[in-house]
Amino acid sequence: MRLEKLKTFRRELHQHPELSGKEEETAKRIRDFIGEDPNTTIISGLGSHGLALVYEFSPGPVVMLRCELDALPIEEVNTFEHRSNRPGISHKCGHDGHMAIMAGMIFWLQEQTFKKGKVILLFQPAEETGKGAAAVIKDPRFKSFRPDFIFAFHNIPGEPLHRILVAETNFSTTVQSVAIKLTGSKSHASEPEKGNNPAVAMAEIVLAFEALNQHLLSALNFAVITPVYSTMGSKDYGISAGSGELHYTVRTGSDENVDRLKAKLHTILQQITKKYALQCDSRWFDYFPATFNNKNCNTIIQRAAELNDLPLRIQPHAFRFGEDFGWFSRKYRAAMFGIGAGENCPALHKEDYDFPDELIPTGIKIFGGIISQILKETPEN
Repeated sequence: MRLEKLKTFRRELHQHPELSGKEEETAKRIRDFIGEDPNTTIISGLGSHGLALVYEFSPGPVVMLRCELDALPIEEVNTFEHRSNRPGISHKCGHDGHMAIMAGMIFWLQEQTFKKGKVILLFQPAEETGKGAAAVIKDPRFKSFRPDFIFAFHNIPGEPLHRILVAETNFSTTVQSVAIKLTGSKSHASEPEKGNNPAVAMAEIVLAFEALNQHLLSALNFAVITPVYSTMGSKDYGISAGSGELHYTVRTGSDENVDRLKAKLHTILQQITKKYALQCDSRWFDYFPATFNNKNCNTIIQRAAELNDLPLRIQPHAFRFGEDFGWFSRKYRAAMFGIGAGENCPALHKEDYDFPDELIPTGIKIFGGIISQILKETPEN
């Protein structure tokens, strides 16, 4: 009965997605779903629309669990009844399912009899832009939590359903985006030599950046430089373009490597734009620091999987996506793990992705196992 309630809630969240930094209604839905509990203190507006549910037994270790609130600017193509009702916005990363699991943890906590400790359930805004975790940490109220441990997870399509995935060191890579604007001068399309069209320079930049790609995660020079958007000139066929833009995401295995890679990209831009006498302005944004997994936290996650008879795989390398949970792992004992979403599940950020409801009890079990170890109780399945 409780599982059905959580499934219904997950689908309600899926129907009403909100973009990063605009999750006010989502936070209200969570608060309404939780209702009133005399043992739970609710703190709203953390780092904009973040929500923290503080469940305290008595003084002792403080365990924080974190999930995400935001959706993506992607048009959903699914036709099921709970499809997004907001054009151009949908939950294509599974944050609706992550929230449903976190909401289910309140029910789980209400059944526990721990003699000590505190559990904080954090619903974090703006993960997709890399801004949410940093904003929550900067909120003065966050400092009062003093978490001893922070855990989070992400569903992983392509992996067997319910498999727990633990990364030995980093869970996710360092990711940052860059917008490059090239400015020359317009001219009549019949006389391009009288202007300065950036087309050839843009082509050389694309090829030079592509040559730096090394997709093998184990490589020291691992780098994925992905073009995500470009534009040049306008649809006026008598005008030779005088400006253009290239947008990329850049990801590497560590913060140090991304700094080295950024220096290489800067040198390439300087050389090519000088060659073609173009003005170049580049802007870096949406920074996701690598998520470093604390060794002790990893051990706790593995033990939670074993206690709940969940399949487990240890992987030596990080996932290639970015995760702003890295801001937490910089300051606290923290770890992030994956839960397999099924080998045939559409990939994250695909138009037809939908979070598998079967993972809701799995997420509650492993989070329960994590909490129980730290608060010195035997987990209940």
